[in-house]
Amino acid sequence: MKKNIKFVQGNEVCVEASLYAGLDFFAGYPITPSTEIAEHMAVRLPRIGGKFLQMEDEIASMCAIIGASLTGHKVMTATSGPGFSLMQEALGYAIMAEIPCVIINVQRGGPSTGLPTHAMQGDVNQARWGTHGDHAIIALTASNHQELFEIAVEAFNLAETYRTPVILLIDEVVGHMREKLIIPENGELPLVERLRTSVKEGVNYHPYLPREDGRLPMSDFGGVHRYNVTGLFHDMWGFPSGKPEVVYGLTRHLVDKIQNNIHKIVRHKEYYLEDARTILISYGSSARSARHLVESRRKRGERLGLLELQTLWPFPHSFIREKCSNCRYIIVVEMNMGQICQQVKMAVPNPDNVFLANSIDGVFITPTDIKNMLRLIQGKGV
Repeated sequence: MKKNIKFVQGNEVCVEASLYAGLDFFAGYPITPSTEIAEHMAVRLPRIGGKFLQMEDEIASMCAIIGASLTGHKVMTATSGPGFSLMQEALGYAIMAEIPCVIINVQRGGPSTGLPTHAMQGDVNQARWGTHGDHAIIALTASNHQELFEIAVEAFNLAETYRTPVILLIDEVVGHMREKLIIPENGELPLVERLRTSVKEGVNYHPYLPREDGRLPMSDFGGVHRYNVTGLFHDMWGFPSGKPEVVYGLTRHLVDKIQNNIHKIVRHKEYYLEDARTILISYGSSARSARHLVESRRKRGERLGLLELQTLWPFPHSFIREKCSNCRYIIVVEMNMGQICQQVKMAVPNPDNVFLANSIDGVFITPTDIKNMLRLIQGKGV
């Protein structure tokens, strides 16, 4: 069978993957370095009967996909750092109202308008803590195009499974580099469709009453059921409530539905961890340099390994602790001031043996940059 092979940008991969996953509504506002997602979506989506809307700003974009999701559509928006900042209030609404949606953030340098055309990975903590209040979030990433396709499809699957926003957090290097992509055949990757209620018209429908497995069946807004949607704490009918037991129960539900399923959500790649005395932990485009260094140093007999994270949130603390239990040193490779490095230090019993190899100047981190950090700690017996 002839394979569907393309040579594309990472931003185009996001478009191809979202269409494969069943996306039929996109609203967005152009912003470097994610603009190609909107450009290609404007062409591709109407051809399959979907809807593309260019909104007046990122606030409106996020609100538009929330409304479309409530009416039964698979939805997505795409942005970069400044636009992602504008989306935070509506993102919190989607978390509270449990509305499935996917948000792609192609990271650039910041704060503010920062470096529009250069890569950094400074939005990791914003993805977790950008919106206020206690909540959980899912944020995924990838380092190459084939895996990006699969991870983007998985973002839609997780959004539908857990009725939650899912953030796809890539960076400018991944978004703009070109690589071969093999488009999977229909049915090759599993797809999770919207879980709709079996409650018939005229029968009481509780939009926020979880099943035994924790999932919340939905009814398309504007369909046969009338129900309330609010960003306030609410009861199982969706009506606002300040009762302590309701607030407590909903807070626990919003957090537990994700935190209790970390083992199902977490995605990663492993390279040479079995005998590694030094483990590199990385993600996104930084993991490409980390892998190059590991591969080259292994040929010289050095016992290096790589753990590439594809799930940044919820952060897999216990998983990291287990995978790094037999190594002596850990080097976290990222293009920020150490946002994942801090999480790794909290995960392992010996945080003093965790080191940061980073870049914060908008220049892609290279294997040589990582090697320089390796040399600094070689005197400790790596």
